[in-house]
Amino acid sequence: MSLDAALNKAVSSIPECVAAGYVDVASGMLLAIKTVDSHPREVVDLVAAATADLFNGPNVSMIERLFKKARGLADNEHHYFQEIIVNSDNLIHVFLRGKRNAEYVAVFVCRRTANLGMALTKARLAMPELEAAV
Repeated sequence: MSLDAALNKAVSSIPECVAAGYVDVASGMLLAIKTVDSHPREVVDLVAAATADLFNGPNVSMIERLFKKARGLADNEHHYFQEIIVNSDNLIHVFLRGKRNAEYVAVFVCRRTANLGMALTKARLAMPELEAAV
């Protein structure tokens, strides 16, 4: 299945999902996107950069290094932050780091009226197909 097809399937299976994207946070590239509603081009263009900042920004990276040091762990490429949920005025933004490639992050945007638990569960269930498509 192609990445576009996997994103289409994810959007249709996640409750009240209006957009989904797949981001390479190492390069800051948006690999694919699927939207139900129209979104301003400026917003779409910033999705990858904002996702990269959220997962790999300098402060986040510093926090992860401090956690490792405090726990006596090696400073390696492992990331502590695997999932991030952001609730805005009208939307739920779910960010899931890939298990096969930790530098790939899926982004799902749902209406605020969606059941958060169900949206998160369905987003997690969509990850294996998204990862297999890359």
